[in-house]
Amino acid sequence: MAVAEISPQQLAELCRTGSPEILDVRTPAEYEQVHAAPARLLPLQELDAEKYLRERGADRKEPIYVICRSGARGKQACEKFIQAGFENVFNVQGGTMAWEQAGLPVVRGRKTISVECQVRIISGGLILLGSALGAFVDIAFVSIAAVVGAGLLYSGLTDSCPMGVMLMKMPWNRRKPQATCVTQGA
Repeated sequence: MAVAEISPQQLAELCRTGSPEILDVRTPAEYEQVHAAPARLLPLQELDAEKYLRERGADRKEPIYVICRSGARGKQACEKFIQAGFENVFNVQGGTMAWEQAGLPVVRGRKTISVECQVRIISGGLILLGSALGAFVDIAFVSIAAVVGAGLLYSGLTDSCPMGVMLMKMPWNRRKPQATCVTQGA
């Protein structure tokens, strides 16, 4: 089944007339940096859809709206809910980036480096290191660059990122958010 989507503007309209359940599935560090004002944190790596739905109780039929940075992790979270037998779930198109670009209320906190940027930094550094060591020390070190390149290819083809999953478990990406102010988006 395809994942249903909703635009940030449509969701904001629902927020004006009620209190929809909006889950932000990014890391605590990303959430702390900036998040849609009505969203609450439930990181994707911690999401157990069946358990969440059981604990939700009486609200089990009410829709759930999932938001992430740009939409990919939100789609993965929606798929978890659908696999758990709950289909009244919507992915926010364009994620928090689109929410903020639409000028909708956000909460800002401490700046952080997104998991996506961390993956690019580490991948680029390993490729550069492997290439340099291969050129100046021993050709066998080129295998470092080849392994990272294969990992990036796999990530692109499967729309999943093992390095990102690993980085989400690191202590700096798991700290508890301490939001400081609510502002209108850009």
